[in-house]
This record gives sequence, C-alpha cells and structure tokens, in this order.
Amino acid sequence: MGEDFLQRAIAEALRPLIARWFKSRRVKAFTGADQFLYWVEGDPTRRVAPDVYVLPKVDPESVPSSWQLWEVGPPSFALEVVSRDVGKDYEDAPAEYAAMGARELVIFDPGATARSRTRVRWQVYRRLARRGFVRVAQTMSDRVEVASLGCWLRAMGEGRDARLRLGTGVDGETLFLTEAEAAHARAESAEAEVARLRALLAVQNAK
Repeated sequence: MGEDFLQRAIAEALRPLIARWFKSRRVKAFTGADQFLYWVEGDPTRRVAPDVYVLPKVDPESVPSSWQLWEVGPPSFALEVVSRDVGKDYEDAPAEYAAMGARELVIFDPGATARSRTRVRWQVYRRLARRGFVRVAQTMSDRVEVASLGCWLRAMGEGRDARLRLGTGVDGETLFLTEAEAAHARAESAEAEVARLRALLAVQNAK
C-alpha cells in the first residue's frame, strides 16, 4: 500500500465531513484539501498544500486553484497526514504553519505504533496568547480535541482502511454522521414511522 494513497484517502473522506459539520452549525467557512496556500506576497516559494484545511469566513462554495493568504487570512485549522517524508511533517510543518499565522495544526501519523520511538499518532499545535504557536498535545490515543473545529478528530480503522472521523460530545464518543449515514438514518426512521402507523391502524380496525 502506498502511503500517498492513504494520505489522499483520509483527506478525501474528511474534507466533506468537516464541510458538512460547519454547515450544520451555520458557520461560514471554506474547507479544502491539497491546494497551495501562499502566505508571502511576491514569494511563490513560501507555500504549503495541507491535506485538509479550513479558511474561516470564506464562501464555502468557492472553487479556487490556490489561495493567497494575505487576501483571505490564515487557516483556522490544518491537517497534515504523515507520509513517506516523515521529517517534512514532523519538523518543517509546525514552523511553516506558525509563519503563516495558522490558528491550529493537527499532525496525524497513521504509521505510528506502540513500538515507535520517535513517531506519535497525534500532535496538536495551537496559537495561544503570549505563547505563540506551540504544541499542546502529543498522544497515541485514538482521538484528539480540536478547538478550531469545535469537536474531536478520531482515528478509525487500520492499515489501508484508516480514516479520520469527527466526534462530538464531552469526550468525542458520538460520531458525526456522514451524508450517506444521515440519509440511511432518515430512511430507517421513515420506515419505522410507517410501521408504527400501520400497527396503530390495525389496532383501530380490530376494535
């Protein structure tokens, strides 16, 4: 399994889920994936392409090929999924996101295991008053709380099936449904209501 495939698969599954989460909360924000963010006007070398990112107060229906952050402002959230270039994500990414003014960066390493000496499943960097952009969490847990999203990120599945989901509630235990899961739940609810009404009608007819 190529790590780049897993990186893309995780991003492609998470991006629409975050967009749907913001829509459900009536929060105006653009959720994107794998597009260049430039943060120094006149210097095209100062750029990153987050696996997933959020630009607050930006039209969620925008269709950009890239972003100039001096025009739209820095991301409130960015996710980097560690792939082959471990050093890039562990060492370079925090400095780059700090320089661009990002509010929060989550680094997820699907290759980290209990036996890893230098790798860890989650790292969370956050911009704090008087402290700047600092690491606030480093854990092998299956989930981390993400302040900029207002929910949790949870690691689900193993190997090529590893994906990230959104969790809600005090400890993130309740999964936020995907569009397909929500549609299925609505269909089941409708079927249950039809069955209830039929049973009620049958009782009334039997009287």
